[in-house]
Amino acid sequence: MPEPVLQVTGLHRTFGSVRAVDDVSFTLDAGASLGIVGESGSGKTTTARIIVGLEQADEGQVTVLGRARAGRARGKAERLARAREVQMVFQDPYLSLDPRTSVEAVLRETLRLHFPDTDHQARIRELLDQVGLGTRAADALPRQLSGGQRQRVAIARALAVEPAVLVLDEAVAALDVSVQAQVLNLLADIREQTGIGYLFITHDLGVVRCVTDEVVVMRHGRIVEAGPTAQVLDDPQHAYTALLLESVPRPGWDPDGIAAARRAL
Repeated sequence: MPEPVLQVTGLHRTFGSVRAVDDVSFTLDAGASLGIVGESGSGKTTTARIIVGLEQADEGQVTVLGRARAGRARGKAERLARAREVQMVFQDPYLSLDPRTSVEAVLRETLRLHFPDTDHQARIRELLDQVGLGTRAADALPRQLSGGQRQRVAIARALAVEPAVLVLDEAVAALDVSVQAQVLNLLADIREQTGIGYLFITHDLGVVRCVTDEVVVMRHGRIVEAGPTAQVLDDPQHAYTALLLESVPRPGWDPDGIAAARRAL
């Protein structure tokens, strides 16, 4: 069997008396898509930040392409090398983009840092085409773009470094439903074309069902259930997973009953 593109083993992270991440382990294969779901405070975003390198684990190991990402990167070259392995797309593209910098300038700066000897203009055209924007958007500032277009720019910037893993932290949560569908379809096409591995951090079980092969369910920093997405969502084995599914609004929805069940867990 080929080695996983991402392997997370025994991660722990505490903040004071709070165990934000408590013995979390999972793997992601090249070209696969894994979802991490749970309520706010479940530890999913902290896990993602450790994988990217924005947080340091107290214990445990993150391995990308067979190389352990131990401790803080030493020097510019190592920081850039780690960035080329794993990239992150955040929930709010407007906050993650410099409002004073055009789309082309954002991509050019990224390429200049990581691939100084390549044809930047040709690669910028390729990236804009890949995310469905085209060169017409190259001169635009973030405020001149829609939310969906800004998120496409953020995705293009992440893809510019040719990462092995793309972490998407609630990456479509701030978008209208129709725009969500467009971006998710775009991500599916990119995964098919490139073989990149996706790690989706989300509370939206509809997104998980649509775009992931496997899912990890977290509660209070721990994994309570994991497995193939369809199996976990159609036949949950843990009461918390069942409660998450019951929390999705639908006819006959009982939010008070769900809240009481959550308190009883």
